[in-house]
Amino acid sequence: MQRELNRRGYYDGAVDGVWGARTDAAARDFAQAAGLKINVEASDGLLRAILSSGAKRAAAEPPARTNDPIAQLIAPSKRVLAVQRALADFGYGQLKPTGLYDPDTRAAIEKFERDRRLPVTGQISDRLVRDLAAMTGRPLE
Repeated sequence: MQRELNRRGYYDGAVDGVWGARTDAAARDFAQAAGLKINVEASDGLLRAILSSGAKRAAAEPPARTNDPIAQLIAPSKRVLAVQRALADFGYGQLKPTGLYDPDTRAAIEKFERDRRLPVTGQISDRLVRDLAAMTGRPLE
């Protein structure tokens, strides 16, 4: 799966046969791009879907200015993307995984914090990421 996801531009990690956070994120991105309504976990069904699909990730456009601090602040974040996926997977809102911190993401985090009796901040903290990783049973980043 890693090799095929890599060929289609979704996976950029080592092809080592280990289903880690990068492989999981690549499989989810592929499933979303291909419009699949399947459970994204290592399975023959997912591999068949990858092999039979023509979905490829569009090449990312290079940043206009690499030393632009504003562009760096507003660029999508892998951490935010991982948090959004985990929150959406466990029913904490209809989040579209964009990698951008938005009001829907904040509301989902606040709901998660209230449910877990954590201090309600609505922010992506190390504790939030640890708790989400524990709930999902896999690392988020």
